[in-house]
Amino acid sequence: MSLDVTSIRNDFPVLKRQINGKPLVYLDSANTSQKPQVVIDAMTNFMSNGYAPINRSAYQMAAEATDLYEGARSALAKFINAPKAHEVIFTKNATESLNLLIMSWGRANLKAGDSVLLTHMEHHANIVPWHMLVAERGIQLRWVPLTNDGQLDLTQLDTLLDGVKVFSFTSMSNVLGTINPVQRLCAAAHKAGALAFVDGCQSVPHQPTDVQAWDADFVVFSSHKMCGPSGVGILWGREALLEAMPPFLGGGNMISDVRLDGFTTAELPAKFEAGTPPITDVIGLGAAVGYLEKLGMAQVRKHEIELSTYVLNMLKDRFGDEITIHGPANPELRGATFSFAFRDIHPHDLSQVLDQQNVCVRAGHHCAKPLMRILGANATARASFYFYNTMSEADALADALDSASDIF
Repeated sequence: MSLDVTSIRNDFPVLKRQINGKPLVYLDSANTSQKPQVVIDAMTNFMSNGYAPINRSAYQMAAEATDLYEGARSALAKFINAPKAHEVIFTKNATESLNLLIMSWGRANLKAGDSVLLTHMEHHANIVPWHMLVAERGIQLRWVPLTNDGQLDLTQLDTLLDGVKVFSFTSMSNVLGTINPVQRLCAAAHKAGALAFVDGCQSVPHQPTDVQAWDADFVVFSSHKMCGPSGVGILWGREALLEAMPPFLGGGNMISDVRLDGFTTAELPAKFEAGTPPITDVIGLGAAVGYLEKLGMAQVRKHEIELSTYVLNMLKDRFGDEITIHGPANPELRGATFSFAFRDIHPHDLSQVLDQQNVCVRAGHHCAKPLMRILGANATARASFYFYNTMSEADALADALDSASDIF
């Protein structure tokens, strides 16, 4: 059964918006997704009728708030098939989740000369903190190269993993749309005696996620790309590894005891959730998880494969060599994220022209400058689709692209 996209679009107030009498065509979900009414309502209801702190107070509203907050954690654990809810840690975004992981685990376990393996398609959030440890600890970075069609070149993976302590990689490229073989990569890391860190920001919102089937050690992702609000990131990790890691931030809520001569940390997950958390936003995320579960992530993935097939064929048929779409040509190997070059028009100029038709795309380096250099581009335009997008919106993108030639 396919998704009823017409009905789904009615769940998203912003998708009804018109600007200058023209409908909104939102194609920037790889950046951030739109929010369904159920998420807006959950947050509004909490702020209007039940806002209270969690964990620290004994009155009824505080207990209700705590139940909602922890309920979201349990829902997320189920959503990614985590063994235990307290392995799910809330941060302020996926970038903080990666920094928490890299700085806490890395500082405790890595020393000068140790090697970490990354890939050429990583987001800056999975590069810059490692460079910080290079400067601080003298660790070494290795890189998995790419094939011509934007997939990982795994021909030398065993050699690259030899002696490595961590293999940290994205499950899906935010530029190329490439879906990586996470289970295979985690297995290869473990065979080499390394841990597997997975940046799941682009895949968790778009397909079923099973961290146990992946056999990952840590996975990070973010609320705002999966129909939840911004301000919440997620770190899932194996209980034993999280318990062995030192805290990342110090303050209230993350302690069991504080003395003049030291402190002891609280149990998981509070150990890594210092201070007052984004309570309202986590409750909104809980509502988003419920919404996605009702849709069914397998159905979301099926819809996006159909969209990807249509977009790839339609753009190539219509524009031929005038458009270059980076990443795999096989829609089964990619998400519905398309970075492209078009008719020698600068991506920023192109995005501004598309905006005149209310077609919203991203232009820039997409927080992946090393990958841009490999592609030989300073920037690309990027159209990214989600389950609420339609084939007619893909046609609107093509029409807007065609009209760009009238200007340039």
